[in-house]
Amino acid sequence: MKALLEDLKTGEIISCEVPPPELRPGGILVRTHFSAISAGTERVKVETGEKSLIQKALARPDLVKQVIQHARQNGVVEAYRKVQAKLDSLSTMGYSAAGVVLEVAEGVSEFRRGDRVACGGGGYANHCEINFVPRNLAAKVPDAVPLDVASLTTIAAIAMQGLRQSGVVFGETVAVIGAGLVGAITMQLARAAGCRVIALDLNPSRVERASSFGAHFSILANDPAVAIRVRQFAEHGVDAAIITAATHSAAPVELAAEICRDRGAIVIVGDVGMGVSRAHMYHKELRIIMSRSYGPGRYDPHYEEEGQDYPVGFVRWTEKRNMEAVLALAASQSLDFSPFLEKTYPVDAGAHAYKEILGGGAYTAIISYGQADDGTATAPPVSVTSTTAARAGKLDVLRVGCIGAGGFARSIIFPALRANKHVAFESVATSSGVAAESARRGFRFARAETPAALLENPLVDAVFVLSRHDSHARYVGEALSRDKRVFVEKPLAINLEEVGEIERIYDSRRTAGHAPFLMVGFNRRFAPATEKLQAFFAQRREPMLVHVRVNAGFQSADSWVHADGGRIVGEFCHFIDWARAVIGKHIQSVEARALPDSGRYHEDNISATLTFADGSIANLLYLANGDPSVPKEYFEVFCEGAVARLDDFSTLTLARRSKVEKFRFAHDKGHSREIDLTLEAMISGGPSPIPFEELIEVTQAALAVRKAIFAGPSENSRLTVPDAIHA
Repeated sequence: MKALLEDLKTGEIISCEVPPPELRPGGILVRTHFSAISAGTERVKVETGEKSLIQKALARPDLVKQVIQHARQNGVVEAYRKVQAKLDSLSTMGYSAAGVVLEVAEGVSEFRRGDRVACGGGGYANHCEINFVPRNLAAKVPDAVPLDVASLTTIAAIAMQGLRQSGVVFGETVAVIGAGLVGAITMQLARAAGCRVIALDLNPSRVERASSFGAHFSILANDPAVAIRVRQFAEHGVDAAIITAATHSAAPVELAAEICRDRGAIVIVGDVGMGVSRAHMYHKELRIIMSRSYGPGRYDPHYEEEGQDYPVGFVRWTEKRNMEAVLALAASQSLDFSPFLEKTYPVDAGAHAYKEILGGGAYTAIISYGQADDGTATAPPVSVTSTTAARAGKLDVLRVGCIGAGGFARSIIFPALRANKHVAFESVATSSGVAAESARRGFRFARAETPAALLENPLVDAVFVLSRHDSHARYVGEALSRDKRVFVEKPLAINLEEVGEIERIYDSRRTAGHAPFLMVGFNRRFAPATEKLQAFFAQRREPMLVHVRVNAGFQSADSWVHADGGRIVGEFCHFIDWARAVIGKHIQSVEARALPDSGRYHEDNISATLTFADGSIANLLYLANGDPSVPKEYFEVFCEGAVARLDDFSTLTLARRSKVEKFRFAHDKGHSREIDLTLEAMISGGPSPIPFEELIEVTQAALAVRKAIFAGPSENSRLTVPDAIHA
């Protein structure tokens, strides 16, 4: 399918072919007919992309702070790789589109195939021929509204939310500062609501056209007599000033404060400077109100991604209900979008459209995808040149397919794979399709395709599953069923049902005479420091006591790490595996407790105790309530009068018989060694570096820790790891 993408390193807009997105739970696939370029919002994104690396850093000091923190916890090299991986990628553009429903996920009852819908959301309503859209970011389009008009719905919902935030009522006066697309729609909405409207802008042509959008009075924002002239129109000043301009300057806010009445309201819709002086704000006791995009629900993953709606009795106007209100106004012709449809470009000319629209003049541009309204078109299949079955035994060249192309895959896994001369990059797939094309270009994969096509591709010998946690078990099972060699980033699965299904498939292939290969990305056991520590205790005859403290750091409630089993299943499993590798015996039981979350944490301040078959004990602390200046990971092992102390995979101290040795490492957590051993085994046809039974054991232990925590202190939290894994 065709898509308009931005090269994040240069800011260049390109039109290219990408695989279509997957249908995911809770949403719909939409064949896009029209999408709208928002000159203001998208100009900022393009201009940021065109900046040098230093200019980008100066523009986003918040991201620089995140990079510095990542470097402190994971090393400078890994932080550098992460930044480069982000820059060497393509990004979707657009957030307001309309089209026809192609497919509907199970459980989504409000849409059917063939429905005409307006779609919103960055990363969802993209300038792409096909988009996956969550249910709460789509609204049905009335029959009276053409789809090119409906493509402006999300942008209009931004204007609607800004007007709602102002709280103005019939008869009051509203000043709209910034007469671009959002400002022009705001004027129409304010007039339809019975308000008197004043338009202000620095562009004379837009001031001149403002009356056609509903303004009763318009004036240049830099007119020396602007405050006097506004008061001639509104004696006491305006009741509310809605700022829809986009500038780094705080001048629009200063202007709003000057023309507002006593105890008036200033609503910030556009991206403007906030350094307003105190005088007007204090003496008039003005209110500054932020308008967050297109309504309640925006940036809430429970609403947008999981489809959890807010009860109408508590939240009357959500972002979806704002979109529906816009469409109703368009159907009744209370909103007139015709002036904004003057420039339409085919998707192949999308890059040219951006140059024209961002150069000034037009309010917006509409991208057309040339589709009929029946919505029956489907993406063409990707053909391959071979129909051979999966190859067994030793291979001269391992043809790799990767599902997932996020920051970790691009900065760690892909470079490690590319370093092996016996690996061929056959295919890459992602749920969105766009990231797959970005990875194909950056790492020279032979093709980008959908996950389903990759799994069926007979040219793929080995599948590396690097996607979101909730998809791991499904992709692993499908790949094993096709006798692909499989590497999956942790976790292997997020519940016991998924673990059982993987065991069933693995055993069925083994019973059928095949040699299934499965490896999980438990890299820390392969770190050079870990291997040296293991060698130090190689001749032990007594049980060990292992202590691990992980200063994991706080993650906000909306972080993806809390989904799909949370941090226990998604990351804590690393440290269970490390203890399992160092002790070298079966895990027998698990006890765990968590600190009270107090509304701030998410079961990520935990203490777990694991007992092992030889009597060894591992005490594991995983903490989100610490200070980030303290190194992330600390390990101690006590056994037979000897002590090993490993500090953040950088320093290893070994002590025995009063002799102390200290070794330094380059913060190597074992990723390269892990991949090297995995590829060696895949190519030779040998067994996985970690036995299958051990992978299952560690996964079940992580799930047991989570179960123990949720059981609570009133129930028995001492859980036994299933005996079946020891068979």
